[in-house]
Amino acid sequence: MSNIHQGFCLNFQKEIKMVYQMHNIKLPVTDPHQLGQDEAFFYLVENENEVCLRFHDYGEIYKHPGLYEQLFYQRLKCASPKKVGDILTKVLRDNRIEMTELRVLDLGAGNGMFGEQLQTTGVARIVGADISEEARLACERDRPGLYDAYYVCDFCNLDTIMQKQLVAWQIDCLSCVAALGFGDIPAKAFANAFNLVAPSGWIAFNIKESFLLESDTSDFSSLIKSLLLSDALEIHHLERYRHRISIDGRPLFYYALVGKKESDIPGNIMARLDHA
Repeated sequence: MSNIHQGFCLNFQKEIKMVYQMHNIKLPVTDPHQLGQDEAFFYLVENENEVCLRFHDYGEIYKHPGLYEQLFYQRLKCASPKKVGDILTKVLRDNRIEMTELRVLDLGAGNGMFGEQLQTTGVARIVGADISEEARLACERDRPGLYDAYYVCDFCNLDTIMQKQLVAWQIDCLSCVAALGFGDIPAKAFANAFNLVAPSGWIAFNIKESFLLESDTSDFSSLIKSLLLSDALEIHHLERYRHRISIDGRPLFYYALVGKKESDIPGNIMARLDHA
C-alpha cells in the first residue's frame, strides 16, 4: 500500500462515526424531586413493548448500541467526559507535563466514553477497567481498539496475577468519570486503584456535590474527605459544574477534581475500608 493510500485510509478511519438506530425512550411522569438520582428509570419501547430500566442498569443498557449515549448525552446533556478531560489537560499543561507521556488507568471505563475523550489528547496508553463484562463487550463493539487493554475485574479483590498485570503498565494517571458513588464503584475499589498510580502521578475524577457535605457519612464520601485532608493527594483543581440534567429537568451538580498523588492512601484509611 502506498504512503498516500495508507494516509488516506487512516484519515478516513478517523472520520468514521458510529451510526446507531434511534431508540424510543420514554421518561416517566413524576412529581419534581420525587426520585433520587440512583432511583431514576426510563422506558425503552421496542416492538410495541415497554421495558422499564433503571439508569444504573448499565449491563442491560449496554446491550443496545447507542442507547447509553442517546439517554445520557443527548437527552440528559451529560457534560462530564469533556469537562474532566479539559481540566486534566489544562492542569498538566500548567505543570508542563506532556499528555503524550501519560499512562492512564480509566476505572469504571464502561463503553469508553471518557476513554474516547482521553484519546483525543494523545495520551501514551489507555487501560480500561470495569467490573462488567457487558461494558467490555459494548466497548469492543462501539469503540474497537480504543483501549490498549481492557480488564474485567473487581478492584475490591484483585488477585496476584491481575495486580501484576496492572502494575506492569506503570500507570501514572487514574481517571474515574461518572462512575463513583451510588454503589457503582465502592470506596475500596477506588482506593486500590489510587494506590496503583505511581508517586507524582495524576488523579482525575468527578463526584456528586453532596458527597462533600458534612452530613454525608457514606464510605465513599468519607474516603474523599480523608483524601482532601491528607497528604496523599495534592489538589490542583476543584470545580463545581453541571454534570447533566435530571429526568425532570433540574441541573445535577458535580465536582470535578484533578490532583497529584503524593503517596499511597494511609494504612489506617485502607484498614477502615477493609472493615466497611
